[in-house]
Amino acid sequence: MLSPVVPLPETVFQARGLTKTYGHGDAAVHALAGLDLDLFGGELVVLLGASGSGKSTLLNLLGGLDLPSTGTLSYRDWNLARATEDELTRYRRHVVGFVFQFYNLIPSLTARENVALITALAPDPMTPEAALDLVGLSHRLDHFPAQLSGGEQQRVAIARAIAKKPAVLLCDEPTGALDIQTGITVLTAIERINRELGTLTVVITHNAVIADMAARVIHLSDGRIQSLTTNPTRKPPSELAW
Repeated sequence: MLSPVVPLPETVFQARGLTKTYGHGDAAVHALAGLDLDLFGGELVVLLGASGSGKSTLLNLLGGLDLPSTGTLSYRDWNLARATEDELTRYRRHVVGFVFQFYNLIPSLTARENVALITALAPDPMTPEAALDLVGLSHRLDHFPAQLSGGEQQRVAIARAIAKKPAVLLCDEPTGALDIQTGITVLTAIERINRELGTLTVVITHNAVIADMAARVIHLSDGRIQSLTTNPTRKPPSELAW
């Protein structure tokens, strides 16, 4: 009896010979130095490496916040490396959700209203209430940022990022400003979104412990991929060996 055919995962990002250089001459900084990489639909990927390894530069290129110096970078069949600023704006608005280390919430707006800022711009968003429920904050809808803990504020930021139903979620040190227990709560929210929505999720960290929750771990050093490993035994954030 023939085994069922398992479909190959969709290639969401493809990078070939990707470089990014800041400055010129002797002052030039080679943030990425010829990187080849494929990222697939539904993955949870951790980018691991020390400060200056190229993690944030790569995330900025994937998110359309910057353009590469040389090489190719495609999102599905679209060449990001040659996009205009107007095209990149639309790409960031409709395709990518960003989560940063600092929450960037508007203090005068409630959690619901902070998320609604994004849903008002998206063509087919989830409701703010649904997004906040996904991150476990349905009981804090009408609280202002000053009334929320750091972990709760970060989860509002995650809800804001995923409310527009992005195909890609990019997280830059999302637990960097949090204690361990609060970090576990935030990572649990990110893992749930990846699992339930099938969103390609890329998490930057310098904390090797977090890598155990990823499907793949990409270790960067000096703007290059030092190692790329698949993790067949992903752990939920609550079981990470902090």
